[in-house]
Amino acid sequence: MTVQIKTLDYEPKRHTFGHIARRFGDKPASRYQEATLDVQATANFHYKPLYEPEFWQYDQNKTAVKMADWYKPLDPRQYYYATYNIARANMNQAVERSFAFVEERGLLDKLAAAARANLQRGLLPLRHLHWGANMNMTEICQRGYGTAVTAPCIFSSGDHLGMAQIVSRIGLALDGQTGASLDAAKAVWMTDPAWQGVRKLIEDTFVERDWFQLYVAQTLAVNGVIFDLAYKLSDAAWADGATTVAMLTEFMSDWRAEESRWSDSVIKTVAAESPDNKALTSRWAKHWIDRAVEAAKPLSAALLGDNGAAAEAAGEATRARAATLGLTL
Repeated sequence: MTVQIKTLDYEPKRHTFGHIARRFGDKPASRYQEATLDVQATANFHYKPLYEPEFWQYDQNKTAVKMADWYKPLDPRQYYYATYNIARANMNQAVERSFAFVEERGLLDKLAAAARANLQRGLLPLRHLHWGANMNMTEICQRGYGTAVTAPCIFSSGDHLGMAQIVSRIGLALDGQTGASLDAAKAVWMTDPAWQGVRKLIEDTFVERDWFQLYVAQTLAVNGVIFDLAYKLSDAAWADGATTVAMLTEFMSDWRAEESRWSDSVIKTVAAESPDNKALTSRWAKHWIDRAVEAAKPLSAALLGDNGAAAEAAGEATRARAATLGLTL
């Protein structure tokens, strides 16, 4: 008896979804492309919302910058729901290992009093700043246009919520899970002069209605100046606890590099679309970076005793970064 194995090749009637085929032709597409391109709702709205009757629910006119195609500023990380969650799950596992290492050895309990005081004053209030950033990225998602931008914004919003939780866990580890350190951190955020410039800055961004200006303010100024400064204070401010703190905030360091790669790509693409876009984006970047530097000066002066030099350095680094994106500050 002989056995013959035959194979049959079936040619699919189509290789991708219609909205992708209309862009690139009927050929295989990546999951990222299928989950991102031309997903934005554009028609069949019943009526303009009463709270903002000059705009439709999804309206390109909610920002002053103009794009012929809002799917040009793609995410170089190519994140969609699955890839984002896989990446963050891996990063969270690293966070859990670091917390387990620190807690098993009681490393936070061994910190000097000065380092603990600086942590209480300089690190824990960041949970409130991350909450503000979470609000901003959510606002950009709901007011923005084009899934290529708005989808990564809601991922970024989730990142800030996660980082606020990490900072909260550090506080709970400091006070033996009583929550007293978090209450004290809130009081610092609300009343300490070192933080009031930062608090005013983030609260002023809450009322910015142009969503792309808010994007520039958050990703370039707040992330680039305030967060970068705050998480780089370790060596000077945390003294003998610098290594311990760096272990627990490693997520933030990895995130800043990754987030910048995406946000820089978006700003560069939008600014390059037209001279008007470049001029607008440059003006917004200068305004918010300058404000962020002034807001951060009391913080670096209080924690480092440097009369605001670290804030100025963070501002210069961010301005140089903006220049590489084609902006003129």
